[in-house]
Amino acid sequence: MIDNRIFENRCAAFFTLGCKLNFAETSSIARILEQYGFRKARNGEKADLCVVNTCSVTDLADKKCRQTIRRISRRHPGAYIVVTGCYAQLKPEEVANIPEVDLVLGTEQKMEIIRFLESPERLSGKIVTTKSSDIRLFSPSCSRGDRTRYFLKVQDGCDYYCSYCTIPFARGRSRNGHISDLVRQAEEVALQGGKEIVLTGVNIGDFGKTTGESFFDLIRALDRVEGIDRFRISSIEPNLLTDEMIDFVSVSKRFAPHFHIPLQSGSDDVLRLMKRRYDTAFFAAKIDKVKTAIPHAFIGVDLIVGVRGETAECFEEAYRFVSGLDISQLHVFTYSERPGTQALKIEHEVSSTEKHDRCRRMLDLSDRKWRNFYLSHRGEIRPVLFEHSKKGMPMHGFTDNYIRVEIPADDRLDNCSLPVRLGEFNDSGDALKGEIIRE
Repeated sequence: MIDNRIFENRCAAFFTLGCKLNFAETSSIARILEQYGFRKARNGEKADLCVVNTCSVTDLADKKCRQTIRRISRRHPGAYIVVTGCYAQLKPEEVANIPEVDLVLGTEQKMEIIRFLESPERLSGKIVTTKSSDIRLFSPSCSRGDRTRYFLKVQDGCDYYCSYCTIPFARGRSRNGHISDLVRQAEEVALQGGKEIVLTGVNIGDFGKTTGESFFDLIRALDRVEGIDRFRISSIEPNLLTDEMIDFVSVSKRFAPHFHIPLQSGSDDVLRLMKRRYDTAFFAAKIDKVKTAIPHAFIGVDLIVGVRGETAECFEEAYRFVSGLDISQLHVFTYSERPGTQALKIEHEVSSTEKHDRCRRMLDLSDRKWRNFYLSHRGEIRPVLFEHSKKGMPMHGFTDNYIRVEIPADDRLDNCSLPVRLGEFNDSGDALKGEIIRE
């Protein structure tokens, strides 16, 4: 039994890098520490404990983690610094060698943080991790953060060993929570006044591996939760997004017409090298299915440029394919070599200059698609969930189909969902001006 008194009057600061799943898990860590006497450090206050939840999807992500740790140590001198997350799991020795770091926890140990803080003298070193093959624990997490949206973790881990990716090594095998437990968490969010929940995970379409349930079972159950206006499905593999799910979202009471579907490359040759589980014809058909069932749906697509084996011809083929897709936005990543991946065996490396040029071209294409999607909805009336604005700044919110909307600030509208007529772009060009429709 841990004596709560040893942590009384201690304050903790939290820093999260990477995906929405990390943000959800950081929130859970904060709640665990709060139960044992820690309180969250106020702005400008020096923390006794700093928890850094890291990402390791690229070399740049690793670099940002190291920079964040050093910045934290300067801002909170003398604080006990705990580093966890994917970077800590994949490269624990590298993290431990950062002088400012006191404790390195693997992805499965992060929710046991209090046990290691209670008796640090029991540690033989500063590293506590588990091999990826031994990661089996599913830790439930739900966070709100600073915005209106909540992030509900429904799944963790991945059984897809794509040739360029280290996530299965960092997160372990696919596993998930029980639908009944996840529904209860969503009901708690509703009781707290939450209006929107984003379903997060590493490979959420694979939901059910450990419980014998399915992702379709989950979204049908969540759709019946009263008090939640919207659920959003975060990134889901195209081969796991079934036509049945798309048809359900098209008539759902609460699931937003918003999909995030990773493509990774528009070249079939590169998809094979990546060991993806579909080809471009399948992906195009999936996009057509979404737009036929839900013409106003927002579709975001992940792309990686400059991977090993992506010749100039392959890239041009990919560019033509993506240009022809009826999608709303691209999330473009530049390929980064990851130790231990099968991609390192592929010949033909792409130069850094060529990677940069390819990334720029895809981002320019994304900007055009995103702008055209916004412009196509001018004049429509759509529900917008508004978020609290910073002092002196306009108020923003998102429509059900993920169009960012701007109105003059009004604190009374925080966390309110209202019908809004969509107008022209705002001055900064990152949102449409909105006019609230009063009954």
